[in-house]
Amino acid sequence: MALSVVKYGSEVLRKKAQFVPVVTDEMLQLVKDMLVTMHSTKGVGLAAQQVGRLESVCVIEIPEGCEDDDETEEFNASAVEMPLVMFNPKIISTSGEQDGKEGCLSFPSIGGEVTRPYEVVVQFMDISGAVRMITVRGFLARAVMHETDHLQGVLYIDHMSEEGRKKVENKLLKLAKKNGGVL
Repeated sequence: MALSVVKYGSEVLRKKAQFVPVVTDEMLQLVKDMLVTMHSTKGVGLAAQQVGRLESVCVIEIPEGCEDDDETEEFNASAVEMPLVMFNPKIISTSGEQDGKEGCLSFPSIGGEVTRPYEVVVQFMDISGAVRMITVRGFLARAVMHETDHLQGVLYIDHMSEEGRKKVENKLLKLAKKNGGVL
């Protein structure tokens, strides 16, 4: 079932997620609903806060051809099967740097340039309850950072330059005011 996507201004987006000790049937249903929601809104990632929940879980599904080069795409394909479902993700290390435009389902029609690590090592619990660690690069690394930030109450606009944020400031203020006023 598709869930409603929470928009910027809602206080839940600034809250930290709560640790998920075990993957229950309820958590698996939440994951299914999040995937349906992400697909129906044409997103590539979704964190629990974005559907008004506080469990530490996010889903990511990067379509083929999103990476800048075949080598990165092949590297990621060998590291992870899509969709990527992560409970309690923890960034272990990062390296390199990449700049790119980001958007977010909680920020309709608002995007901006963000600098992120090029490579990310993340540890998480998968849907079977097993603890895993993967290394991802490029666009997938950007998505992992974006979604794990959400679980910490950090939004992509927090990483934008002052100049970049000023360009969208009026849109952000209108969106926040419409959705609860929390910046």
